[in-house]
Amino acid sequence: MDDFSKFKCLQCGACCQQDGYVRLREGESDKIAAYLNMAIYAFIEKYTRITRDRKALSLIDKENGECIFLGPQGCRIQAVKPGQCLDFPQKWKFKAFSSICAWGIQQSKKIQR
Repeated sequence: MDDFSKFKCLQCGACCQQDGYVRLREGESDKIAAYLNMAIYAFIEKYTRITRDRKALSLIDKENGECIFLGPQGCRIQAVKPGQCLDFPQKWKFKAFSSICAWGIQQSKKIQR
């Protein structure tokens, strides 16, 4: 399954529970902070950390490894989610993508028919 041109996020949250980090691009901290009605400095202090290469910020994770913004109803910042999240799965995906992601599971079932 390599054709992601028709990908439509079903907001299952599977990608939000994978190892790794969400690197924030220029301006994304400002957008998310505004969406959350927070001052930019308060947002950065509460929800981000410096990336390993020390060149950007990334979102922190919950203790269980999930994205800090994954809630019971899905992404709490869906309207302004970072570009890295929007790039999934066209530019990146995790190994078990087709067996965990709701869209991937649907596509696998279509192929099996």
